[in-house]
Amino acid sequence: MANDNNNNPFKSIEEKFKERQRQQQKKRMKADSPEVSVTPKAPIDMKKYAKLAIFLTALFAVVVILIANVYVVKQDEYRVVRQFGEIMRIDKEPGIKMKIPFIQNVTTLPKSQMTYNVSEEEINTRDKKRIIIDNYAVWRITDPGKMIANARNIVNATMRMEEFIYSVVRTELGQLDYVDVVNDENSSRGSLNDRVTERVNEYLNEGNFGIEVVDVRMKRIDLPEENEQSIYTRMISERQSTAQKYLSEGDADKRRIEAETDREVQEMLAKAKKEAALIHAEGESEAAKIYNDAFSKDAEFYNLYRTLQSYSKTIGDDTMIIIPADSPYAKVLSGYMQ
Repeated sequence: MANDNNNNPFKSIEEKFKERQRQQQKKRMKADSPEVSVTPKAPIDMKKYAKLAIFLTALFAVVVILIANVYVVKQDEYRVVRQFGEIMRIDKEPGIKMKIPFIQNVTTLPKSQMTYNVSEEEINTRDKKRIIIDNYAVWRITDPGKMIANARNIVNATMRMEEFIYSVVRTELGQLDYVDVVNDENSSRGSLNDRVTERVNEYLNEGNFGIEVVDVRMKRIDLPEENEQSIYTRMISERQSTAQKYLSEGDADKRRIEAETDREVQEMLAKAKKEAALIHAEGESEAAKIYNDAFSKDAEFYNLYRTLQSYSKTIGDDTMIIIPADSPYAKVLSGYMQ
């Protein structure tokens, strides 16, 4: 076997191959575990960084506190600054303001006009009709200090305003009939809204509530359900009575006009007949005068003419005349003329 290994021609090649594998293995081992040289670091100064951190934290806290206590007053609002519940100042002009941290707080009140819907209330009119009134009011805050001192907040201020509106509306409508209330064009109602607004503002000024009512208007007027039908029936009856009254007045006017017209016609006819009679009499007088003038010239011809006229009126187709044969008339009829 020894001779075989010594005589093996590939032995040297195998040894070189194995040697190369061992070298490659060593290179891989060196690459996987390289030698690292570690340089020792200097110790960190913790006090220096701690001071810097404290400084930055304090600066950030100051900035946050300043930002938190800066506020902006807008054009349409009041800003009320309180200290321990007491009003220190009221900012009315727009701009950037600042309050004292931790001991002062800021609240906002609107400066613009606001709308408040007044609760529906039942009211009796002068003619004892019950109606339900639904109003709304346009109002604004004029003095925030007085409003806070006497009403505390907006809710209480609007409640007081609603009480005054109801009281004034009840008084004003209690002096009007139902028809005058529902008829906006009726003169007896007049400027009801203006009177209510003026009277409510007088009450608010007396109480120093710091608010003003700009306008009070009626949105709706209803009847209570329990007497709505009876009111409608009564209104229909009243309208029918009014219509009958107008018809009666119209008939009376018609008869009066007809009587006046008939009287005027009779007067005109009598006057015309009188004038006609005068004209006829004048004509007859003139005709008689002409006849007299004409017939006076020949009396016999006149007698003949009158006789012939009498014949034409007295003798008809069935007329029988008996006259003596020797009478002049018989001679004329027989054609005997002498």
